[in-house]
Amino acid sequence: MNDEMIMKGISRILIEEFEIEEDKINPEATLYDELGLDSLDGVDLIVMLENEFSFKVDRKQDESVIRGMRVVQHVIDFIKQKAA
Repeated sequence: MNDEMIMKGISRILIEEFEIEEDKINPEATLYDELGLDSLDGVDLIVMLENEFSFKVDRKQDESVIRGMRVVQHVIDFIKQKAA
């Protein structure tokens, strides 16, 4: 799975589920400031990513990484790590 495929899946979720305008979504976009997500949206996003990319979050192992995600590229990197 490459960055482009992952970005398409993330974009689809952000557009359809969070009603974010497509032109705002790019790897450098900040999740909370530029895209307007809040902490509850962040939890929902993780659940949707689990479904979209068929992985399961391990709370002990992944919690610090998830808390550190600030830009879309961090999400892409996390998904690549989980898919490995």
